[in-house]
Amino acid sequence: MTNKNRPSDAIKSQAPARAMLRATGMDDDALAKPMIGVVSTWTDVSPCNLHLRTLAEPMKDGIRAAGGTPVEFNTIAVTDGIAMGTAGMRASLISREVIADSIELAVRGHCLDAVAVLVGCDKTIPAAAMALARMNLPGIILYGGSIRPGFHKGKFITVQEVFEAVGARAAGKIEAEELDAIERVACPGAGACGGQFTANTMAMVLTMLGLSPMGANDVTATDPAKPETAALCGRLLMELLEKDVRPRDLITLESIANAATIGAGTAGSTNLVLHLLAIAREAGLQIDIDEFDKISARTPVITDLKPGGRYTAVEMSEAGGTALVARRLMEAGLLHDGPTVSGKSLFDELEAAEETPGQAVVRTVDDPFKPRGGFAILRGSLAPEGAIVKLAGHDGDRFSGPARVYDGEEAAFKAVQDGAIKAGDVIVIRNEGPKGGPGMREMLAVTAAIQGQGLGNDVALITDGRFSGATHGFMVGHIAPEAAVGGPIALIRDGDRITLDVSARTIDVEADLAARKAEWTPPQPAALTGAYAKYAKLVSSASEGAVTAFPYSPMQKQATEDTRS
Repeated sequence: MTNKNRPSDAIKSQAPARAMLRATGMDDDALAKPMIGVVSTWTDVSPCNLHLRTLAEPMKDGIRAAGGTPVEFNTIAVTDGIAMGTAGMRASLISREVIADSIELAVRGHCLDAVAVLVGCDKTIPAAAMALARMNLPGIILYGGSIRPGFHKGKFITVQEVFEAVGARAAGKIEAEELDAIERVACPGAGACGGQFTANTMAMVLTMLGLSPMGANDVTATDPAKPETAALCGRLLMELLEKDVRPRDLITLESIANAATIGAGTAGSTNLVLHLLAIAREAGLQIDIDEFDKISARTPVITDLKPGGRYTAVEMSEAGGTALVARRLMEAGLLHDGPTVSGKSLFDELEAAEETPGQAVVRTVDDPFKPRGGFAILRGSLAPEGAIVKLAGHDGDRFSGPARVYDGEEAAFKAVQDGAIKAGDVIVIRNEGPKGGPGMREMLAVTAAIQGQGLGNDVALITDGRFSGATHGFMVGHIAPEAAVGGPIALIRDGDRITLDVSARTIDVEADLAARKAEWTPPQPAALTGAYAKYAKLVSSASEGAVTAFPYSPMQKQATEDTRS
């Protein structure tokens, strides 16, 4: 390792600090090497992150073998699949900010030279990218991998089928014993939810941003090859340090467009847009939400993945993985070339993509499953700052119907379960936005109940909250401005006719909103304390990524660039 001035020299030059480091087992040889952070988002409360602590050890071995001294940290994690449908779900998006902050504080507080992050569930993945973009130290991210699918009555299933079975049971379509049987086999072990939900969508995003090695995130959580993948990431990180390759060398407007393209092409989670806006902001890049609509409009869906399709991430990996999907997009001229953590360019990596003969998961751009991507950005009298519609799992481009208005997820869920929602209705769930929730809860419990009751093609749902990546149907989220700040969604009343038109990119309501706004008074805010109150005070609009970080300034840019000198 070339002898250079490193941030860790500030600590290792002080005898008291060295004394404490020696207590951890470091000798003179270890102290002479660069200090490398290994940050894990391990927790044993969920399968998504259950195994990350075991991957930290081979990653540290890879760092040592390449001339570094690893030091390990941990962050919190909030697991959406467990918190979903409860008050705990408010903590999910808030945790993204806390995780990014904790990575930054651990690394900067110990003057570390580079950092590797092990991630598992939905918010840990974008949080890691946000932290790397913010610190701009050499860094790499490894996704712990997808869970293998469960198996029930001759079919592969995921946690998506459990949520939908809850709705089916409420509608009397299945017996309690059937729901119990599905619950017991849906999640067979470690790994994140198996469809093209938020975790697997964002794992692809990391690869397209260049922050994860091509193919590394496709290796499933329980694959025997996963530990060696972690060791490889450790070795690659030391090469990044030696060559002084930084996250902002990789996170560019072009790589963000690539990430959005693969998300659109796989009909991935709409949370992709929220997170890419946040990552861009941390990298000091300006991108408008409407750019994502342009990308999705020109990108066909070329994979047949859950929630709208048939296959899981495991089957996609076996078909050829991220590299195969990206190669198809590259060959159609839909991607930009750029650097990656492997040292190779993106296009060089994609030239090596291999397709499993006879696979049915990935098609070509000329023969897609759908002619346009998995989401669209809508604007109109209901969402002047924008909203996002998920296009997976339904074929309609237009929906118009009377509003059925609910203040909060619980009231809407009860209405669906009680049979109060009828075909043709537009369900409105408000006061679930970034500030109003706070935390912008996902509505999977409601949307899955709709599917389970057989109403998936017959109703629409709009909200200032979010949707799980497992959601499918005519669903519009991220409506901005949100209800809590007096956005139009706060003024809707039962019976108002709402019209969604994907082709026109509009979302409108037939009502005199101006007159109602003059009479509107803000709802009584929840009695918030601690992290919830802090987040509600600082968080930006969903159309800006729902971030709490202050806008990037030229002074910040200069400060981070100074670390290279």
